[in-house]
Amino acid sequence: MFIQTESTPNPATLKFLPGKEVLVEGTADFRDADSAASASPLAGRLFEIPGVTGVFFGYDFVTVTKDGPDWQHLKPAILGAIMEHFMSGAPVMAKAGPAAETSQTGEFYDKADEELVITIKELLDTRVRPAVAQDGGDITFRGFENGTVFLHMKGACAGCPSSTATLKHGIQNLLRHFVPEVQQVEQVS
Repeated sequence: MFIQTESTPNPATLKFLPGKEVLVEGTADFRDADSAASASPLAGRLFEIPGVTGVFFGYDFVTVTKDGPDWQHLKPAILGAIMEHFMSGAPVMAKAGPAAETSQTGEFYDKADEELVITIKELLDTRVRPAVAQDGGDITFRGFENGTVFLHMKGACAGCPSSTATLKHGIQNLLRHFVPEVQQVEQVS
């Protein structure tokens, strides 16, 4: 098995491409060892590596966030854990079905704005999320209120030094162009 790695705009996060489907549907974001161990054998295994602080699963990639050690010291252990997991045939998630988080979780908006929200979500799904996935992350819609779109950044995007620029200059300008009612974009956790 050959696992490719790609750097991301976030220097604390590295993207691993195992050449196999990781999650068929949705994404899963883990920020602590306890939730990871109970939800995903692979995430639990990755959190056992000292220095790993975050694990994110996309369709065909795993991003790992570190705190401390250099990638040259962590990368071999991470590659080994991913390879062992896929070679064992164990499932990525402990329970079958939807991933740990879906885009419908905790959304808020006025029902009068439903058409705007549908347009905003479509723009995010077709123009923003594919580009962000290439960088090892994901962005999901959380809400729309008084001209402000609230988005949740996951994976390599969470804590990325360039995330503010991505939100304010990229996504905000795109949404303003296609949906004039959008005044600004804010990040929520």
